[in-house]
Amino acid sequence: MNEIKIFSPATVANVACGFDVLGFCLNELGDDMIVRKTQEKGLKINHIEGFPLPLEVHKNVAGVSALALYEHATPNCGFEIEIYKRIKPGSGVGSSAASAAGSVYAINELLGTPYDKTQLTEFAMKGEALASSCEHADNIAPCIFGGFTLVKSNNPLMVLQLPTPSNLYATIIHPQIEIKTSEARKLLPIDIPLSKASQQWANLGGLIHALHTNDYKLMQACLEDVIIEPFRKQCIPYFDDAKTAAIANGALGCAISGSGPAIFALSKSLETAKRVERALKAVYSSTTIAFHTYVSSISHQGIKTLKQR
Repeated sequence: MNEIKIFSPATVANVACGFDVLGFCLNELGDDMIVRKTQEKGLKINHIEGFPLPLEVHKNVAGVSALALYEHATPNCGFEIEIYKRIKPGSGVGSSAASAAGSVYAINELLGTPYDKTQLTEFAMKGEALASSCEHADNIAPCIFGGFTLVKSNNPLMVLQLPTPSNLYATIIHPQIEIKTSEARKLLPIDIPLSKASQQWANLGGLIHALHTNDYKLMQACLEDVIIEPFRKQCIPYFDDAKTAAIANGALGCAISGSGPAIFALSKSLETAKRVERALKAVYSSTTIAFHTYVSSISHQGIKTLKQR
């Protein structure tokens, strides 16, 4: 195999109460990438469509993660990368993670899969650090593993795959403003009250139990962020209105996707998810802010191969 085309999906990180550790993978939104072997050693990004991103390997998250794998593998060939970007950078649905994870997945496939998913996640974290100023895997892990994932630890990296209830759907609204992850992190407090911490731990533990038991009522009670959301929502106009509308129309919960500005809601059925989408559209249609919306099931597979030759 000398060339591969892959689909690298969008992801939702934090999932309300799971800051920096919890995430899930979307089915309906993502980037395409084509990677091919070359006789000349080294890496090149020779084409990008969709959004203006740097072609220089060391300035592009896909390049940085690919370089980490390449230098570890030391193959007797090189690789060219093409990126067809559909996830807007700074949107809050794992744009940088899709690039970082996609390049390492594709190169690993072309090399005969010498690395497992955990190792690929470690390489991809190097690229994610370029975008967010720190290595974290809450978007990368679900992108590579699929479904819901919990990052137990970063050093050593330990990723836990969690069950995904079959009737769970995500509604995403992306107000057309940009929030850089590195800037959003600067808004967060260094210290938090113990009472808030214990409440957040209980929510996270309860949510994980709900995923294992298909307990939608418990899920609804646990999709609450008492630590991060109060600070980050200040950067997202009409967030409270959107959240109120989503819950009123049947969403199990609604919170900021990653560092924002995207907002996600989880629902028990496709019908409810679409009703929530209409409600979120109504909120932002009454403002001057442009937006995009998506309704998606949860992807159990994560990154996938579309074509190879």
